[in-house]
Amino acid sequence: MSVTALEEIKCMIKKWTYFLGLVLLITLISSGFKAFEPEKLEGFHVANDEVINYLVPTKEETEKVYYNFPYTGKSYVGFKQAIAIKESLGLYSLVNPFGYMGKYQFGKSTLRTLGVQNTADFLKNPALQEKAFKALLAKNKWELRKEINRYEGRVINGVKITESGLLAAAHLGGAGSVKSYLRSNGQNSFTDGFGTSLRSYIKKFGGYDTSNIVANPDAKVKLY
Repeated sequence: MSVTALEEIKCMIKKWTYFLGLVLLITLISSGFKAFEPEKLEGFHVANDEVINYLVPTKEETEKVYYNFPYTGKSYVGFKQAIAIKESLGLYSLVNPFGYMGKYQFGKSTLRTLGVQNTADFLKNPALQEKAFKALLAKNKWELRKEINRYEGRVINGVKITESGLLAAAHLGGAGSVKSYLRSNGQNSFTDGFGTSLRSYIKKFGGYDTSNIVANPDAKVKLY
């Protein structure tokens, strides 16, 4: 074999050695890494066949104004404030799907018993609505005077009975419904069109100071 041929063979061996070493190096480096597998935390993953429902506010809900009323404790003002927030979010012009209107959500028949005939003017007159609320409290306090004396302080359906709670419940369902509820020991319970019960009102609005309300069977709204 000639010297030239021997040198060519040596050169080829060097090239193959280089490429083989390069392949081995890449293989060694690659073997040090594992394929990434996302970890599924219990309660924080969604199955492939799971359907997700997204709840977003309606246009009407986003347009509502939530008032930031100051905290007034268990005073009469606090009582009015709490009722108003529950009934209408404090909106004087609100009319609900059942036709109840204003800040305290009066029905037309109730307004007529209080001497209010023009509901359009009623909705535009905050002072009139405040007078109507106080007049209805006076009328209901008269209607429930015996029940207040008899049941105040008792516990029915796990809820302590108070004067303010009964007046609030009467605002929701009428004095007659409150009498039936008390006399049946909570078995006969009224619920409104939204599913709100007398018990929930008696509980939510219990313990407020309504002593300034004078019971009056003929309470009317003074329009002027």
